[in-house]
Amino acid sequence: MTSPSHMNDDRGCLRLVLAVPLTLLTLIAAYFCWTALTIRPSGTWDDDAYAGIVLSCVLTIGAAGAAAALWLVPSVRRAVPWWWISPALLLGAVAGVRWAVGG
Repeated sequence: MTSPSHMNDDRGCLRLVLAVPLTLLTLIAAYFCWTALTIRPSGTWDDDAYAGIVLSCVLTIGAAGAAAALWLVPSVRRAVPWWWISPALLLGAVAGVRWAVGG
């Protein structure tokens, strides 16, 4: 008789627990990336809109970086596959491009 190892049983619960902060950080990054993409300055004189774009981009990159830093912890990497972090990293890259192009 073979029984599943105790390590595999804990991994499912650990994934569920770690999914909460990773999901929250990804949702925060998505919200601020959306705001960075939807803010439209009225003209070249609209410094407040440009500041809002930069702030949204910085917060998106910060949330994506926090999610990546959480994933880099060895115990998290063993439990959570790499593709769980890819949406946050993609949002961070989009925010970086928005910041470079229009911020």
